[in-house]
Amino acid sequence: MIEALRSDEIVDKVGGRFKLTAMIQKRWLELMQGARPMVDPAHKTPMEIIIDEILQNKLRIDYDASQLASPDKLRQ
Repeated sequence: MIEALRSDEIVDKVGGRFKLTAMIQKRWLELMQGARPMVDPAHKTPMEIIIDEILQNKLRIDYDASQLASPDKLRQ
């Protein structure tokens, strides 16, 4: 599962390595504070849960609310 971090797919999905790191950090804190995983957590580390959530589009940045440029707009 951590192999997914070596792929550019997950980086491109959120719009860059910095955004990915910030997203992982924020979600990790939420999980440690008791938030429920949005994927099956069986036999997974918190990092694997977060990566699964991102890859399954269950965790993403709300670009409208954050006023950040979405990756799609940056490519144009």
